[in-house]
Amino acid sequence: MTSPTGLRASRRRALLLALAMAAGSGTAFAQNNSSPMGPVRLVVGYSAGGPVDAAARLVAPILQRELGVPVLVDNRPGASGSLGGDAVARAAPDGNTLFFAGSPTIVINPNVQRRMAFDPMKDLQPVASLVQTTNVLVVGKDRPWRSMNELLAFARQHPGELTYGSAGTGGTNHLSAALLEKMSGTQFTHVPYKGNAPAMTDLIGGQIAMMFDVVAGARPFIASGKVRPLAVTSRDRNPMLPDVPTLIESGVSGYEVQGWMGLYAPAATPKAMVTRLNLAVRKALADEALRARLVEQGYEIWDIGPELLAEKARKERAMWATVSKGIETD
Repeated sequence: MTSPTGLRASRRRALLLALAMAAGSGTAFAQNNSSPMGPVRLVVGYSAGGPVDAAARLVAPILQRELGVPVLVDNRPGASGSLGGDAVARAAPDGNTLFFAGSPTIVINPNVQRRMAFDPMKDLQPVASLVQTTNVLVVGKDRPWRSMNELLAFARQHPGELTYGSAGTGGTNHLSAALLEKMSGTQFTHVPYKGNAPAMTDLIGGQIAMMFDVVAGARPFIASGKVRPLAVTSRDRNPMLPDVPTLIESGVSGYEVQGWMGLYAPAATPKAMVTRLNLAVRKALADEALRARLVEQGYEIWDIGPELLAEKARKERAMWATVSKGIETD
């Protein structure tokens, strides 16, 4: 039978053990504080159905598997992705709210938007690169040009006569054409639309002469013969259009434009969290089924790490600053 003194001693030991275990749990929690504590939201700054949204919805379930927590896509469209980016910049830096960004929001919008509420370089930090996209320059099937040389020769002889459509002022396909003007000594007339789809409709109908469109979006119209591809904007030929030359091959030396998507977190997110998220993204992108689906839809897998992503963004932002001079959007 245990004496009252022994019972008190036993209880004291149990209490001390419980306190030690609690302290250890607190330490473990603090050390593991880089783990998301709830569902992760991938904020997309565009409406459902576009290329950024489509990529996010392919990546989300595989990233969920790697993180072990629910991963949800949250569409916050507006201002060419800037509304979504601002929402993430203002979010708690706990890894639970991330920006699935298209490159225009990061490198073009700061140069053309007069009232941008946040600075992507200061208020967000890169977590991981994801995919790249390539534009293709297409013309209507009834237009006479069969090569970039023929189109550029016509443009030089008829300044401003060639019209081109875009998804809107300041977007990648608008500035792809502005860069072509700058690098080829030509002058076109811009016709902005509210998205690529209506611009493509007018191109097919003959209302405009040409446009840059993402390869995946243009490929069905190329395959059906409704539009004719002249060149792609990437440094190397695109695997979805292997017979279409690059603009560099077509004589526009140094021309290279590729859109890209990256994952960003609020600027104050701890490094341990960023490292964990980066590892999960890289594991997700290594999934063969996901890679196959992304490539099938026209995306190119792109894994360069957060430091190189930050460097690329700085360089592209500076490049687009010169190309977009004089261009402003609300």
